[in-house]
Amino acid sequence: MSPFVPALEAKTSPSQPDRSPLRALSGVYCFSIQAEAEPNVMSRVLELFAKRNLVPSRWVSEVVGPSGPSSPSGPGGGRELSIDLQVRGLDGETAHYVARCLRQLHYVDSVLISEKRVS
Repeated sequence: MSPFVPALEAKTSPSQPDRSPLRALSGVYCFSIQAEAEPNVMSRVLELFAKRNLVPSRWVSEVVGPSGPSSPSGPGGGRELSIDLQVRGLDGETAHYVARCLRQLHYVDSVLISEKRVS
């Protein structure tokens, strides 16, 4: 188990407000990643979540930009990979740490992160 994910064993009585770790993890973190369209980028992105035993609840990726022999960098060059994913079960500290790790990956140009509250 990752040291960043708290144990989910807290119990509350009906008369007390819910302060369990599950309550703290009720948000969904959204990551928007822009990278060069290289074959290993998606697996490296997914690996950062898999190491924390997390599976993205949503993953959308698309290759955008010019392609073909007329692009500036030659065949297939100048293309960009856009990845948008959502993950449940992260606390804020871990989500921002993962975003910093994503920014350090080779071929990744930018990473944006936001939190979506789920009731």
